[in-house]
Amino acid sequence: MTSFETALKSTANAVEHRLDELLPRGGRIAEAMRYAALAGGKRLRAFLVVESAQLFGAAGAMDAAAAVECIHAYSLVHDDLPAMDDDDLRRGKPTLHIKWDEATAVLAGDALQAQAFEIIADMQASNAAKLALIQSLAQASGAQGMVLGQDLDIAAESAASPLTLPEITHLQALKTGALIRWSAGAGALLAGENPTALHSYAEALGNAFQIQDDILDVTGSEAETGKRVQKDAGAGKATFVTLLGLSSARKRAAELVEQAVSHLAPYGTQADRLRDVAQYIISRSA
Repeated sequence: MTSFETALKSTANAVEHRLDELLPRGGRIAEAMRYAALAGGKRLRAFLVVESAQLFGAAGAMDAAAAVECIHAYSLVHDDLPAMDDDDLRRGKPTLHIKWDEATAVLAGDALQAQAFEIIADMQASNAAKLALIQSLAQASGAQGMVLGQDLDIAAESAASPLTLPEITHLQALKTGALIRWSAGAGALLAGENPTALHSYAEALGNAFQIQDDILDVTGSEAETGKRVQKDAGAGKATFVTLLGLSSARKRAAELVEQAVSHLAPYGTQADRLRDVAQYIISRSA
């Protein structure tokens, strides 16, 4: 295991522990929330929050990381529903609506979304920092960000013609990229600093992340990814791979990683872990 993989695992364990402390207990909805949010995973968004905070010596990073993981968990629960992507497997386990039912999945997702903002409101940080985090997370996850991206994705399934490359890039910048962008900029917001360079880094990173997801949907296995593969091809959906071809998609992802890393120059060697994230994005198998 490389030093980066060790650091990634350490952060994943730490945020899992913090989520275990913060999430409610008792009752079906609380149990479902915990099933979704404590299901493991890479915790890349949490890692971006923690590493960006370290650039500025900002406190409160673990709670901000827990908050974005609640939003991410909620988005996966809803994304897996029959009315959306209709998946029955997530991280190698039955999706929440399969384990319980659709109503429980909807409510647990709703509760996880609310939990994220409660965590930020209660965290140890200045009121200005908490307000900035809450406002920007609402924008990233709502009708200007992730939710809009999901809506565009649903609409694309019944569109008369497949999405073009600019259209799918825009869709994924919202559906996947918005939370990655928030996560990378969270440390700067905690410290009252300008997040522009980190946002630029994250925009390229998020695009590369989605391209790699599309590549894995074609080349990966269910055992590796923990979810169904080749669903997009089966549904006739446009992806970066169908639009660019496998070789060109890989090349484009590598170019985006270079772009992402270039935006970290102002932070010198302090941002080496964030550089490692960019390289990991296109080498991962899950």
